[in-house]
Amino acid sequence: MRRRQFLGTLAASTASLVIPDKLSAKLQENEAQNKAAANSSNTMLWYRQPAKKWTDALPIGNGRLGAMVFGNTANERIQLNEDTVWSGGPYDPTNPKGPEALPEIRRLVFAGENLRAHRLFGRTMFGLAIPQMQYQPLGDLWLTFAGQSQATEHQRQLATDQTVIVPAPMSDYRRQLDLDEAIVTVTYRIDGVTFSREIFASPVDQAIVIHLTADQPRKISFTAALIAGNSPQQDGDAIYDAVLPNEIVARGRAMSDEGIEGKVRYQTRARIVTKGGTITAGEATLIISGADAATIFIGARTSFINYKDASGDPEPKVKNDIELAASKSYEVLRRDHVAEHQRLFRRVHLDLGSSANAQLPTDERLKKFHESNDPSMVALYFQFGRYLMISDSRPGCLPANLQGIWNEQTIPSWGSKYTTNINLQMNYWPAETTNLSECAEPLFKLIADSVEPGTHVAKVNYGVRGWVLHQNTDLWLACAPMDGPTWGTFATGGAWLCTHLWEHYLFNTDVEELKKFYPLMKGSAQFFLDTLVKHPTLKWLVTCPSMSPEHFPDSPTENISFWDEVTNLHLKGTTICAGPTIDMEILRNLFDACAQASEILGVDEDFRRQVKETRQQLAPMQIGKWGQLQEWLDDWDDPEDHHRHMSPMWGLYPGNSITPAGTPELAAAAARLLSSRGDGGPGWGLAWKMCLRARLLDGEYAYRELQRLLTLVDEERTSYSEGGTYGSLLNALPFQIDGNMGATAGIAEMLLQSHAGEIHLLPAIPATWADGSAKGFRARGGFVVDVDWKGGKIVAASIVSKLGNLCRIRGLGGFAHVTSISGQVQITRPEPTVIEFKTRSGETYAIAASV
Repeated sequence: MRRRQFLGTLAASTASLVIPDKLSAKLQENEAQNKAAANSSNTMLWYRQPAKKWTDALPIGNGRLGAMVFGNTANERIQLNEDTVWSGGPYDPTNPKGPEALPEIRRLVFAGENLRAHRLFGRTMFGLAIPQMQYQPLGDLWLTFAGQSQATEHQRQLATDQTVIVPAPMSDYRRQLDLDEAIVTVTYRIDGVTFSREIFASPVDQAIVIHLTADQPRKISFTAALIAGNSPQQDGDAIYDAVLPNEIVARGRAMSDEGIEGKVRYQTRARIVTKGGTITAGEATLIISGADAATIFIGARTSFINYKDASGDPEPKVKNDIELAASKSYEVLRRDHVAEHQRLFRRVHLDLGSSANAQLPTDERLKKFHESNDPSMVALYFQFGRYLMISDSRPGCLPANLQGIWNEQTIPSWGSKYTTNINLQMNYWPAETTNLSECAEPLFKLIADSVEPGTHVAKVNYGVRGWVLHQNTDLWLACAPMDGPTWGTFATGGAWLCTHLWEHYLFNTDVEELKKFYPLMKGSAQFFLDTLVKHPTLKWLVTCPSMSPEHFPDSPTENISFWDEVTNLHLKGTTICAGPTIDMEILRNLFDACAQASEILGVDEDFRRQVKETRQQLAPMQIGKWGQLQEWLDDWDDPEDHHRHMSPMWGLYPGNSITPAGTPELAAAAARLLSSRGDGGPGWGLAWKMCLRARLLDGEYAYRELQRLLTLVDEERTSYSEGGTYGSLLNALPFQIDGNMGATAGIAEMLLQSHAGEIHLLPAIPATWADGSAKGFRARGGFVVDVDWKGGKIVAASIVSKLGNLCRIRGLGGFAHVTSISGQVQITRPEPTVIEFKTRSGETYAIAASV
């Protein structure tokens, strides 16, 4: 009754305002709107043909298990992954020579003898394993359909010998991924029979489920085989068995790497349950004949226990997974899976309008995106990013690596590792803003687990307190400098990760969580309190040795060519330096977070005083000779340099120390540097540029970067200068998931920002998004935000206050009226486009504005 009175009061008090009908629907949590969204062009990827290659296949995942679905009619491949299948085993690459050599390395850097410093670092501080361990494929399930191909060889031979399959005549083909249900569906018609498959990875039942049906009885016939991941490269110990009349198993071991013995043993099982028909066990295959329907349950487990121990037995766990999943009907499995997925996915809805192209298949829409307006393609791409996060990063699983959870190669690009100079962090940029906060839990666990090995590296490699993580890590949490001195001197990877802990607190303000996070943040800060050194001439505190990620400065060493004996590469110059801008910005953010957290928790007053005093002595951001934000202490920036990393602009995004309103000169300098970097770059680079342009409040430029990212790529690429997107909507470089995640965060930043102590609505929307609505986005301070707009102007908004904090909103020009269930809310206007009002925890506030 009170809700009805609230809505009535709102309607009466705002009769002269334009209030969308959707506002009332939202306040009543209209389930019908959610169901309609499930079949919209914003949540459905679909295609007229099967995938020709891996990057065209469609991803599914439950956080731990992942699969790529090709959708072939005669010869289906379901490529499988499990998040703990990595090469090698526990190892310690820490170099004990570091403490003795460190003073001389610093002296050489400060003396401008960077090349000598580089070589000494490589001999004394660089980690003892190159280039760390690699994420591995689990294997494949192959299905050969009787009467739909001319295959005569059993499927394992097909996988290895590439036997040519000639499909039978087929029509009415459709392959789709429903983001709202997290189910891939394949339908087609052969000889008057319509066949259908549904494939999903259940987070409830810890199994991949494949359900096959036909619209006529006794038409489901196929041969199933499990293949271990690229078995010839799996140390030759893959074993295949038909262990039950309706179950097959593949056992194997991940490969040894860099002299580290492969310790991860895995077991994959597939059980088939049919309605009618017969099941016959072949040589490591199952042959199904004349069934009305069939359901395949795939489970997989490994011997991995933790980063120090891979001695577990995978068999009991995978048997249990299969037993539990197979004990349920398909209808129950599907229902439970969809409900759990939608619990997360349906928190956010985005509508940017539509066009005729929205009815086209996804790959065709992508191909036409540059030549026509298709705003719902942006909404689809945004929701696809959220889908990927839900699918590859759930509590209790490992965090998303360079490829999320999806990888078909035993030697993937860059090892598919956890790269902590941008890529791992970018994977989690959208977690808080797009209402998937708990999906960041695997990242937080990685940070916590890194403290022990990181403390060992701090002590042995540097001779100091605290903990440190450099540029890369892997399943075994190697924290030492890796990938050679060219890349490995970056020591603020762990500190950067700790800023995610603080951001999580800012969104949720959970003091109990902060108690768990604070020791991790403090330990990272302690490492830098012990290792920061005073620059001999500038007198600022700086990191040394360090680097601005992967960037060779235009310094006196630029024209020095040399052979690097550590990485066996011919290098032109070196990246080693002191006090790059990114380091200083990360440490300012970390020190601020530690000081505020210690005050909130009422602990460590002396430590708080120390980090505050140290922060004041850090090298400041500087503006260089051509008006750019400097990347290094020295003015080495080249205006013609189009480097892919945006490291010096960390303070603009993902940090918050540069804002157009608060620091206009630095914002202008950042914009100058950003423009000089050009418009190209890898997918993740384009995504970062999107976020930076959004923070500069330049919606049109941010949208142009998104257009470049949404360029259809048909072939594999390895170029750093050509980002794009495969027809499956996966980021192309070759495939890395960070581009998807960064762009999803960028779209969110264009619609809502909250890093400057206020909620800024529609800070950077382009003209092409003139009308729309965004529902369920999250802002710092514990707010959930809905907003509707027309002609680029806000007409209504809804704010749920989770914590009862003061609400300050920017972007509301003209007249605004705020009402809650308790009645009209008093507001103040500190600025013409800003309103403020007090809130109560758990209450919803409806805002109507004049157009």
